[in-house]
Amino acid sequence: MSELGALLQRAREQRGLSLDDIQETTKIRKRYLEAIESGDHTILPGPFYVRAFVKNYSEAVGLDPDEVLRLYQHEVPAAPAEQTVEPITVRAPRRVKSQSSERLGKIGFNVMMWSFLILIVVVVWVFVINRETDEPKTVDQDTPITEASEPPAAIQEEEEEEEEETTNINGTPDVDPATPAPTEAPTTVTFGSKVGKADQYDIGPPGSVHKVEIKVVGGKNWIEVRAGSNTGEKLFYANAEDGEVQSYDLTGPIYINVGRSDFSEITVNGVLVPDGDRAGSKKLLLTPVEAGNEAADGTNAEVNAAEQTKTE
Repeated sequence: MSELGALLQRAREQRGLSLDDIQETTKIRKRYLEAIESGDHTILPGPFYVRAFVKNYSEAVGLDPDEVLRLYQHEVPAAPAEQTVEPITVRAPRRVKSQSSERLGKIGFNVMMWSFLILIVVVVWVFVINRETDEPKTVDQDTPITEASEPPAAIQEEEEEEEEETTNINGTPDVDPATPAPTEAPTTVTFGSKVGKADQYDIGPPGSVHKVEIKVVGGKNWIEVRAGSNTGEKLFYANAEDGEVQSYDLTGPIYINVGRSDFSEITVNGVLVPDGDRAGSKKLLLTPVEAGNEAADGTNAEVNAAEQTKTE
């Protein structure tokens, strides 16, 4: 067994997955998966498929496919180089000009040049004539700017009458019954930064109770949920069946890692959180926005990123 095959097999067994589970998740035949674990790449279709199968296998067991290919590139054949085909240039045949066509071309060029010069002279002449005949316009000083305005005393009386109309018999102002009652601010899911390999999202508004739901849709899916970060307390760490829903109250940061993002729907108060929706793993860090601490979100994200990088 090769080092690469041993790594993939160990990661699969740690997650409690069988080759049949990997076959169902990646749609790769079981005999190809066995060949990858044993290091026998001769039965695989070709070098391109070897790299593709190893990448999909790594994602299914929660490993970084790019890092796996980089560490074990001596076992995985390199991708075939693309052949470039130089374009063939075809020269257009030269046109043979006759003496008559050359003569007509010279005459046309001379006519065009003289027409252009005559046009310039006409434009300058019109400009000079109009400038000499134009007279400066005067402003009519007799026309008033505005009509006679209403005296300030009359305006004040109208304002007092309007105030009396809006006051009821008891002397209290009328309240507009159509004024809408204040409503709760909608839930916001805002991308903050990249915390290690996880996408960090700020959940608002502050002061609200947020409910996180992780629903498995489409097939069995690996789900990992931790409090705080990827090294925090385990809240869930297992394979979830199709249709299963995990719910959590977002009182602090929650780290979520799903084996296949296309088999999961992550929502906060019914608002869908973007998870990539692809046949591969996805890591998210949901952080509630605290009242008065909006300015410190960037600093907290940097601290979490440093901790995440150390652990990964």
